Amino acid sequence: MKKVEAIIKPFKLDEVKDKLNEIGIKGITVGEVKGFGRQKGHTELYRGAEYVVDFLPKIKMEIIVSDDQVEDVIAAIMQAAQTGRIGDGKIFVTDLLDTIRIRTGERGDEAV
Repeated sequence: MKKVEAIIKPFKLDEVKDKLNEIGIKGITVGEVKGFGRQKGHTELYRGAEYVVDFLPKIKMEIIVSDDQVEDVIAAIMQAAQTGRIGDGKIFVTDLLDTIRIRTGERGDEAV
């Protein structure tokens, strides 16, 4: 099993969710996060005063999948989230040792 984490632009969430639905992904955890990378934030004007916004709003998605689904999930996220501009985000893939469904005690792929 793998954990796929994706940091994407907020306005791309629905497109990514729909694409993942198309390939049969059953569960996604989503959270609103803030951060910066190469983009380094930007300057905004508020009531005549200029200020720097260091942390930009992003969406963090966490998806647990079997090993054979990883490449499909990555391709779906990249296709739906890519704009071609700086700040499109990143995808991280890590190994999972185990997954346990609390309600039933199921483990591994059955718990996903």
